Parts: sequence; C-alpha cells; structure tokens
Amino acid sequence: MPQWNQGRERIDAFIARGAIEHVPASREAAEAELVRARTHLASARQLQDTDPEGAYTLAYDSARRALAAVLQNQGLRVTSRGGHVTVYEAVLAQLDPPLGPILRPFNRMRARRNEVAYRSTEAPPVTAEDVAADVPKVLALIEVAEKAIPNMPRY
Repeated sequence: MPQWNQGRERIDAFIARGAIEHVPASREAAEAELVRARTHLASARQLQDTDPEGAYTLAYDSARRALAAVLQNQGLRVTSRGGHVTVYEAVLAQLDPPLGPILRPFNRMRARRNEVAYRSTEAPPVTAEDVAADVPKVLALIEVAEKAIPNMPRY
C-alpha cells in the first residue's frame, strides 16, 4: 500500500468538522459509480440538443459521481454538511498537483449547475453548446477517476 501524504491533512480536517465520514472502502462500489457516471454522460450527449438544461445536470452529476467514486474506494463519503464542493476539494487536495487542470472544470460546472437549479430565472439558459463544451471535460474527470482508483490508498 502506498504511503499517503498528499492531501491527508485536508481530509483529516474534513472528517474533524463532519464534512466527510468513514464508510467501508469498496472498489466494487467505486467502479459501479463510474459505470453510472459514464451512463449519465452518454445520456447528457443524447439530450443536449432537446433538453440542454437536463443534459447539463446529467453531465455535472456524472462528474460528481466520478469524484465520489475516488473517495468511496478510499472508505470516505462526503456528508450533507460537506456538500458537493467537498467532493471536489477532497479529491483536488489529493491529486493536485499534478491533475488540477483536469479537475478544476468541475467546480465551475458545480457553480453553473447551482445557478441554473436554484436561480433559474436570473441565470442565462444552458445551451447545447454549453453541454458540448463540457462533455469532454467530464470524460477527462471520469478517466482520471478510473486511473486513480487502483492507486489511491485506503483511509
């Protein structure tokens, strides 16, 4: 098992404040989440022209599931106190450097998805082009998760 140093203090702090909790580490559950992530992304591609807002939500959820899979494999789960931003921050703490440029689009997508979901009358509408622009970024996140899971130490 590799020595885990990068991001350890940040994960410990999330646990101490109740933003992350321990769960049974499960490679099988993590891989099932990655399958769901790929399914959501495929659905987003199919819907992008007819329901761009729904497609964007699916693409975002695909990215969130991929990042959550990394944590599930480690025996960690974000609580409602931590929220989606903690999923991102926990994985970023452990994988950046070097993978920050691939991971950072998630936070922008999270903010955009929240804007649409919670302030839809004020937010500009999501377009098919928005979805098409972010699908490759989500795919890159899924691929990072698939590569990271076998190499990430358990908590």
